[in-house]
Amino acid sequence: MRRTSIRDDGGSALAEFAVIAPLVLVLLIGSIEVGRFAQYSILVAGSARAGVQYGSQNLVTALDLTGMQNSALADGQNVAGLTATATQYCQCADGTTSSCLPTDCAASHRLVYVRVDTAGVIPSLLHMPGLPATYSVGGHAVMRVRQ
Repeated sequence: MRRTSIRDDGGSALAEFAVIAPLVLVLLIGSIEVGRFAQYSILVAGSARAGVQYGSQNLVTALDLTGMQNSALADGQNVAGLTATATQYCQCADGTTSSCLPTDCAASHRLVYVRVDTAGVIPSLLHMPGLPATYSVGGHAVMRVRQ
């Protein structure tokens, strides 16, 4: 004759689930947070690129710093608190510095560059002690102006 013992494993499975569920939930939310950070970083860097693409068209648009900033802000309109700063600088083709005057580069020709720096703020999904409520992301792009 065979004896079978009746065991109730339902309680232990529930206890295991209660221990593991918060850990899985934190990992899931953390993965989402990292993905959001990556997405916003790409958006901020892309908006800087849009600004320099506008400024690098010709020498006239290279002087339009406001136009470059507006182009960057328009491209990154989904990023809260996005700021853009545009600058222009010159360098001689032989590597020496230039003050952007046409007479600066006697031995070689002058190269004009535009640069746009962008910065944005990402709100965090997790509002827990020890974790920041927002994250800052930045991007920059440099491009030579077509002459």
